[in-house]
Amino acid sequence: MTTEATLPSTSASPTARKVWTRARGVVLAALILLAAGVVIAAIQSGAEHGRLDPRSADTNGSRAVTELLADRSVSTRLVTTLDEASTATGPDTTLLIAVPDLLTESQQGRLHAATEASGGRTVLVAPGAPSVSTLAPGVTDDPAPSFDSTLAPRCDLPAARRAGNADTGGARYHVTARAADLCYPDSGLPTLVRVPAPEGDGDTVVLGAPDILYNSSLDEQGNASLALQLLGSRPHVVWYLPSLSDDSAADAGSRNFIDLLPSGWLWGTLQLFFAGFLVIFWRARRLGPLVPENLPVAIRASETVEGRARLYRKANARDRAAAALRSTTRTRLAPLVGVPVSRAHTPEALLPALSAHLHGDGQPLHALLFGPPPSDDTALIALTDRLDALEREVRRS
Repeated sequence: MTTEATLPSTSASPTARKVWTRARGVVLAALILLAAGVVIAAIQSGAEHGRLDPRSADTNGSRAVTELLADRSVSTRLVTTLDEASTATGPDTTLLIAVPDLLTESQQGRLHAATEASGGRTVLVAPGAPSVSTLAPGVTDDPAPSFDSTLAPRCDLPAARRAGNADTGGARYHVTARAADLCYPDSGLPTLVRVPAPEGDGDTVVLGAPDILYNSSLDEQGNASLALQLLGSRPHVVWYLPSLSDDSAADAGSRNFIDLLPSGWLWGTLQLFFAGFLVIFWRARRLGPLVPENLPVAIRASETVEGRARLYRKANARDRAAAALRSTTRTRLAPLVGVPVSRAHTPEALLPALSAHLHGDGQPLHALLFGPPPSDDTALIALTDRLDALEREVRRS
């Protein structure tokens, strides 16, 4: 029964202290990033709690709007499913869609079909590319947002003229629909659009920002006046908060991975790629001639030999290790048998001299000094022992 020999610990073996010293910077950076992510997530989750919810009294809630509408005898009903929103439409109803971009393509098509001929009003809050062109035909969003949050009406829409300046700055829109009212422009593009229905008295209002509905900003500028006029033109308001748990959202799986990525992901990826390229260029090996440099400390020969041996072992370079051992042995043996060092690596010169010195056959010497590389570590160790034995024998004789 054979047992595997345990290699002794050397000065080059990594210790727990060395491993911790090398890794503590990375671990510390990872912990800082993790803590920062948790804090940011907590802050953002708290800030978005109850956003545009007519029941919420939080900063981004909309309870104040519903209270003001109730004072004017306008009822507000909250719905969270497409079926409820579709059946509630009518000429005496204003349907407010709080987050239109959460709707799937199928939901958008069904909702537009229900509201187009209802004779009521549909208010879209900050719709983007996924929804605005379907729910409000003839309107497309502009990729660049508005630079100013507070804008002037600059249109003939009575509700906008009475409200005056309001915080509508957000998404901007290109409009090709006929007879549309274009209000609160920024750089020539409106942030509030009213599109009349092709038939009847209904219309669709596209609102570029939700600020006029927030509790925190309702008392600023003409926000309250504009919100009440847009939502209070009919006696009933149906407040639709789309939900991902809605059964009608079953076709959400048809959206591919690219559709689910937020806007700007491409530029962000390019920036990360460019940053990585700069890091590689900074850390890459510089090409050029080698520059000799004195070592700052003296290194023992044993440590150098041990380090090179560990590199050979790590790379499984038994052929190079065997070649180095044989070359060094031949260099030391040549002067002992009267062969010039310059011819120590020539079998025709070294082997006959060794055979005559040892009074033996040169065939085993050829396999030992000029043979093929060993097949495994055991054979390499055996080769080392035989080379040492040969050198000792030559020196004794």
